[in-house]
Amino acid sequence: RDLLNKVVTAILHLQDGRLTVYPGGYDAFEKQRAERAAQLAAAKASQDAQRARLEDYVARNSARASTAKQAQSRAKMLAKMQPIAAMMEDPSLSFDFPSPDEMRPPLITLDLAAVGYDEKPILQRLNLRIDPDDRIALLGRNGNGKTTLARLLAGQLAPMDGEMNVSGRMRVGYFTQYQVEELPADSTPLELMTRAMPGKTPAAVRAQLGRFGFSGPRAESQTATLSGGERARLALALVTRDAPHMLILDEPTNHLDVDAREALVQALNDYAGAVILISHDRHMVELTADRLVLVDGGTAKDYPGSIEDYIDFVLGRNQPKADAGKGGAAAKPKGGAKSREEMKALQKAVSEAEAAVAKAEARLAAIDAARAGSGKPAADLAGLGMAERG
Repeated sequence: RDLLNKVVTAILHLQDGRLTVYPGGYDAFEKQRAERAAQLAAAKASQDAQRARLEDYVARNSARASTAKQAQSRAKMLAKMQPIAAMMEDPSLSFDFPSPDEMRPPLITLDLAAVGYDEKPILQRLNLRIDPDDRIALLGRNGNGKTTLARLLAGQLAPMDGEMNVSGRMRVGYFTQYQVEELPADSTPLELMTRAMPGKTPAAVRAQLGRFGFSGPRAESQTATLSGGERARLALALVTRDAPHMLILDEPTNHLDVDAREALVQALNDYAGAVILISHDRHMVELTADRLVLVDGGTAKDYPGSIEDYIDFVLGRNQPKADAGKGGAAAKPKGGAKSREEMKALQKAVSEAEAAVAKAEARLAAIDAARAGSGKPAADLAGLGMAERG
């Protein structure tokens, strides 16, 4: 979403077999599409009311000789009336997480815990507390251990050191991007959900699928025929089948388009349990998480800044300057004077280039004026014919 806002100048939108061009970035497109949907809905409501009035008149007056012609005229109007179709609801935008029963806080506490693989710790000195209403985004560069921490919280890894206390009744739903790729191609959503919910009635199984847009024939489609976004929704439906108290999402948007991501954001905000989110989608993090945890330097700690501060941290922008009292002038990097001289030389070169461009633009304007015959041409252009001036 942020990429589209910063890069594109128009959006070409395909829906129901039709292409529509919207000028501007993604936010402008979303606003214009919402306005268009509202206009279509209003126009359809008005047409439906008009159609009902005409049908009522025809039904009441067709049999009477005095009004038969008027009724026939209105019947022709009805036949020629082109129905206005409102924007169809997209079933691929359906996300509805079942809400869990209430639990007393905390769900999980880590006290100087360590976790890793093959007796080699990846993260150490972990001190975290997760409550039922937490919305936490795990930040950190790839390879720093975000997924390792997620697996610890999901119970897939045991702590190698320290303590980890987990509420005994807590249910966890853990979604990974690999689950989407590992869905059996020769099964249907209905078959997969039936196996995942043993003992549940067919109605309960279909209700869970319906929460994620798999209703009617869609529930009986072969998984191999589903799009990437549909498979992601099916994986989410499977991991939330027992209404987990904590939902851990590791890159949930990789297979989702922008509209589906927005629907997922809304569903997460409506969800009553705790959320642990790993995502490169800044828009999702900003709208979903109210707590940031930075996984860096072999540990994980609450990050006090905003997502904008974190981006500056990653890019090395706007960082606090070193204390001048710690070393004073000796602490300055070598070559500082040389760098200043190089900067002056660059600034001089830029000024000279800008002056050259201004001179060239003035010359071009004079030539254009001479070609157009407007005003008195410059002395060196006055004797030129129109062909020569071109």
